[in-house]
Amino acid sequence: MKPAQVWTTRRLLNWTTEHFEKRNMEHARLCAEMLLSHVLGVQRIKLYMDQDRPASELERAAFRELVERASKDEPVDYLVGHAPFYGLTFKVTPATLIPRPSTETIIDHVIRHCRNTPGFGSPVIADIGTGSGTIAVTLAKNLPKAHVVATDISSDALAVAKENAEKIGVADRIEFHQGDLLSPVLKHRFEYVISNPPYIPDHEWDDVAPNVKDYEPVTALRGGKDGLQFVRPLIEQAKQVLNNPGQLLIEIASCTKLDVMDLATQHGYKNVQVLADHEKLPRILVADG
Repeated sequence: MKPAQVWTTRRLLNWTTEHFEKRNMEHARLCAEMLLSHVLGVQRIKLYMDQDRPASELERAAFRELVERASKDEPVDYLVGHAPFYGLTFKVTPATLIPRPSTETIIDHVIRHCRNTPGFGSPVIADIGTGSGTIAVTLAKNLPKAHVVATDISSDALAVAKENAEKIGVADRIEFHQGDLLSPVLKHRFEYVISNPPYIPDHEWDDVAPNVKDYEPVTALRGGKDGLQFVRPLIEQAKQVLNNPGQLLIEIASCTKLDVMDLATQHGYKNVQVLADHEKLPRILVADG
């Protein structure tokens, strides 16, 4: 009788990667690594330092459940409770969006602009709709002289953001306020007003991937008929709180580039441009106040 094969780390990773690839999941190997390292309670690199380690029955059962849930489009980042962003690791829950590489374009620009532009050396930064706090916390971490004011309408999201700020060691330089868009900070003044608001227009919603559409908070994704339901008031109101010099940055849907640039120009912003993200898509409005 042929002996049963042992489910080692190597075999579990290989089988799961192939399983995810058959389902056309993006980053199949990475997803398999994230789930198994979560179950085993180790860093991903540790998986490759002991590839012949046999999994226990309990570990296999826990891993099998997570693989099944991921196979039904449940985001792996939610299953493990964290997501990477700009070299840091952030807690995420279904109350917050999962951070995307496109948003790192904002971080790159602000860090470079802050370091190279007179008058921005010790900036006060507004992060409107902070979610899990990725923008606020990452900028505070990389700009030690910055002070950040972060807002969100969701108390659940703010709780996650505060936890991330504490964990990453920047909570002493971030204020958190609950409220709609800029309403909690209209008495403040900022060098940068930054937002990654809901911006998916209605005509693109049907094409959104199931793992996003069915699991991430819809209120943080959909931007109304033209995708500008939240972008428009941000452009209009930011003028009230931006210092001179000051800069507005908003993540947008690529299809709204021209409309957003027109809006910013109509409201008196200067040097209006839209930066390309990592996929070369027009994604980040940048305008001087």
